[in-house]
Amino acid sequence: MEENNNLTAERSLEIITKQIAQSRKTVSKDVGLSLFISGLCIIGVAIVTIICALLTGNMAFHLLYVLIPVLVIGIDRYVKRNKPKVPDSIIGTMVDKTWQTFGIFVLTFFLLSIPFNKLMLHDALVVDNMQVYFQNRINPVRIILLMMGMAVTINGYILKSKWMVWCGIIGGIGGFFWEAFCVTQTLLAWSRLPVEYYSAAQTIAPNLIMIVFTFIGLTLPGWMLKRQK
Repeated sequence: MEENNNLTAERSLEIITKQIAQSRKTVSKDVGLSLFISGLCIIGVAIVTIICALLTGNMAFHLLYVLIPVLVIGIDRYVKRNKPKVPDSIIGTMVDKTWQTFGIFVLTFFLLSIPFNKLMLHDALVVDNMQVYFQNRINPVRIILLMMGMAVTINGYILKSKWMVWCGIIGGIGGFFWEAFCVTQTLLAWSRLPVEYYSAAQTIAPNLIMIVFTFIGLTLPGWMLKRQK
């Protein structure tokens, strides 16, 4: 009797383990597609922002980034409209909550950074010292890249995907330190560009950085996940 109970317990554990593995695989493909779509949306918005800002000289086009959640949700639902719904599971819930938290923090941070930077610019103009502005302004790009990397890395651990973990680490930490140490500005200074091209380069650079690290942190791991067998 005791032996039968042990066998039953072992069989139950085996079934549960298989169900978790299958759930993780199913969620991984679904998440991979969502990451791939998110990466393409961000890259697309970045390209449109570059073109519009260069043609008009208006930096307000960077507000197009606010549309990203709407684009991602809309396109994601459209692409998955004929696909079977992923069954509810603890793994799927953990992944969803991670991205919901990421979206709330990023959107709030981005929207709050706009009035803060305007206030810093106003104060700098009042005291006629732009150094005050450059020292105190918020650079949303590096923080957003860092938070994106954290979210991707956490998802990688949940889904047991080494590719996702490393892409998140490289994309997030790499993007953060690239911006924190002003690598783009240093390269521009070394390039000795003519004055008429310098403004355009400053417009292109942050969006180009967003494109590169978004590809590493979102598009690439998403592509790898969604094509797994």
